[in-house]
Amino acid sequence: MIDYQTLTFEYTRCSEQGPDAASCVRPVVVVGAGPVGLATAIDLAQHGLPVVLVDDDCTLSTGSRAICFSKRSLDIFDRLGCGERMVEKGVSWNVGKVFRKDELVYTFNLLPESGHHRPAFVNLQQYYVEGFLLERAQELPNLEIRWKSKVTGVAQHGTPGTEDAHVALEIETPDGPYELLARYVVAADGSRSPVRKLMGLDSHGRTFKDRFLIADVKMEAEFPTERWFWFDPPFHPNQSVLLHRQPDNVWRIDFQLGWDADPVVEKTPERVIPRVRALLGPDVKFELEWVSIYTFSCLRMDSFRHGNVLFAGDSAHLVSPFGARGANSGFQDSENLAWKLAMVLEKRASDALLDTYASEREYAADENIRNSTRSTDFITPKSAVSRVFRDAVLTLAREHAFARQLVNSGRLSVPAVLHESTLNTADEETFAGQMVPGASCADAPLACADSNSQGAPQWLLAQLGGRFTGLLFCRAGAALESDARAALDALARGPVPMHFVAVLDGEGAAPEGLPPGTTVMRDAEGLAAQRYGAQEGAFYLIRPDQHVCARWRHADAPRVERALKRALCVAGTA
Repeated sequence: MIDYQTLTFEYTRCSEQGPDAASCVRPVVVVGAGPVGLATAIDLAQHGLPVVLVDDDCTLSTGSRAICFSKRSLDIFDRLGCGERMVEKGVSWNVGKVFRKDELVYTFNLLPESGHHRPAFVNLQQYYVEGFLLERAQELPNLEIRWKSKVTGVAQHGTPGTEDAHVALEIETPDGPYELLARYVVAADGSRSPVRKLMGLDSHGRTFKDRFLIADVKMEAEFPTERWFWFDPPFHPNQSVLLHRQPDNVWRIDFQLGWDADPVVEKTPERVIPRVRALLGPDVKFELEWVSIYTFSCLRMDSFRHGNVLFAGDSAHLVSPFGARGANSGFQDSENLAWKLAMVLEKRASDALLDTYASEREYAADENIRNSTRSTDFITPKSAVSRVFRDAVLTLAREHAFARQLVNSGRLSVPAVLHESTLNTADEETFAGQMVPGASCADAPLACADSNSQGAPQWLLAQLGGRFTGLLFCRAGAALESDARAALDALARGPVPMHFVAVLDGEGAAPEGLPPGTTVMRDAEGLAAQRYGAQEGAFYLIRPDQHVCARWRHADAPRVERALKRALCVAGTA
């Protein structure tokens, strides 16, 4: 097993250095080789773009740090080519329990229905996530990683929105400085973002006056693989405690300490071990693997786009750890941004498409900050009235379902539904289900259309993503309507690469008239049609980041072409 926490990576000279340096404007430079920077660089490279990734360090993270990765992040990892490794190593879970003192208040299931490829969450130490992403990045020949390359200057040149606009980065290395030019720069360089500071920008929001202790404990334990949260437990009175299982027999325990706790003293084994012992009992053997004290803020930049510099992940927004909304929202930033940069650089979309990255992800950040703030206020009430309310809710929640909706031990991360996105085309007909324009696509089990084929079940999300996709629901053996055939034919011959997926609702041959290369699958359990509210002939236009941008009961060429232009910010789609 590789110890990702001890790996170091060599600095090497690049083509921009030395007396014979060749100066050229790179399409994209990503700053920061953390999880979000790596995911963004991989996604861009998979779109065929040459990418340079720079980092001021030469190591991966140490300590577990972010550990809780949502189903949406796992879906993204699948598309990036490393999802299976994440799930195989991680600890999968769907169930959580909430306690008050030593009594169980209630149990919840974050993925109560079957028919999904991935679990609700996987717990996995951040150094594994970074390691698996890095190994995937190293497989891509058009992705160059430059270690020990610190950004010390940022200057923008040219007219914004035109092809002459670019960014000049001053890079400090062990061999001295050099200039790195890029059409666009993605700043994924963390909460202290040097790029943000160099540009004189700031984040705004709220800092919470509380401290928490993280103790990663290695032990053999009988706790189930669930998320357990205690309010005012007897082993840590008047505070809260969170317990999660990680791989390698490591358990994450978060202890609320209060604002007056001394962060230096509380990290010492003499203070940590008794707290852990009080939770586990006197006979459980354990050892401390990593200890940290943290405070937290809910902050975001006013705008995630500044000219040709785009901010993603913690550099753009920061939330409290309750609800696992930090890293997961950062991966959603990366998937939103990568396809838009690719379309702009390939001249298939206008530069205005990048403005929608900012507006969509600012909307999502506000939603995450709102939920994160509410969780923090419930977990750590700052007034006597707030505490009375919280305790009353917990008392009622033991018997009454309505009160459980008010309990907030961390509203766990779900992708934002981009209802107001300008890339959406509004419904013209009535649909059932939650796959509205702006929603991230739901998964469903499929079967290969060849009835003689054998093998593992197929999944809908595996057929979507990376490019625009036309998702057609049709009846096996039936002929396509003329409007649908014309729409598919027009899209197949259009300027934007499209893929088509036909989901059949029965046995029999695929309809004639599907474009060459269409992926034909069967709705194995009827769940695809159910989740998409789809009847025969329904057509969905899916963005490269697996978000719905339009849907129709019956597609016709003009409507679909207008929707595609709108999704690319092409003029004339108002």
